[in-house]
Amino acid sequence: MSKKREFLLMPDPKDPRLTARVSGVDQEGQAVETSVVVERPLTLFLNRQEIVTMMTVGDYPDYLAVGFLLNQNMLHADDVITSIDYDDELEVVVVRTERETDYEEKLQKKVRTSGCAQGTVFGDVMEKFDEIALPADAVLKTSWLYALTKKINTAPSLYLEAGAIHGCVLCEEDRPLVYMEDVGRHNAIDKIAGYMHRHGIGPEGKIFYTTGRLTSEMVIKTVQMGIPILISRSGFTVWGVELARKANLTLIGRARGRRFVALAGADRIDYDDDGSGVAEEPKHLQRKASVADDTA
Repeated sequence: MSKKREFLLMPDPKDPRLTARVSGVDQEGQAVETSVVVERPLTLFLNRQEIVTMMTVGDYPDYLAVGFLLNQNMLHADDVITSIDYDDELEVVVVRTERETDYEEKLQKKVRTSGCAQGTVFGDVMEKFDEIALPADAVLKTSWLYALTKKINTAPSLYLEAGAIHGCVLCEEDRPLVYMEDVGRHNAIDKIAGYMHRHGIGPEGKIFYTTGRLTSEMVIKTVQMGIPILISRSGFTVWGVELARKANLTLIGRARGRRFVALAGADRIDYDDDGSGVAEEPKHLQRKASVADDTA
């Protein structure tokens, strides 16, 4: 039997559009040059209506646009997208649909969230939250968890190249499938939602991994995508935990090396591997994780 493919899409830390070399001095006053993540504005239009301007690294604007609209309930799963046009010079992406849209009233009810780079969730985004039933029979084996964290944390990424960025990964069993990064975790998850929609990938059997905190926004978007398991190397917020328990979402944080903490949905965990053979994380990853906990 052939091995199932991993990393259908993953970061390209060598893409010159995503980082810049910046000169400075270190703690001893010595000249240094380091990689710094680039961020740029992207204005999203749905048909003729301007929706939002986001700060983003600028890769995959089509997936980001579609995923954002899906996660704000502005784009329906059965909507027919007739075109997605991106103008790099104007920094504009336009999503056009067969269905006529008008979200003037909805745009007046937006709420800014705790997500870095000014994440936004609109006022009625919770309307469908209570209606979503996540599959109770979903399973997370600890052997999958340990394999995923190792593969994701050692994969080439902007996170390792330059820091100051968040990653989200769509996984299946012990295989990372789609790895997206951005200056805000909400953008990274929206890119994955857009990729899934554009490529007809369903949430069945999927696991979601993020480098950022497990906030209410991350929980809401994961539940909206129909994914029953959310894992992070970082920590939790109280509202994130409360919403996860309400939605029966398995919520696992502080997943580093063989360690993890589950604060919701622990009944889905199959302890098939005690982690005795799992090495502790390299110190450079531990340092980055500590910084991420403080700033995510």
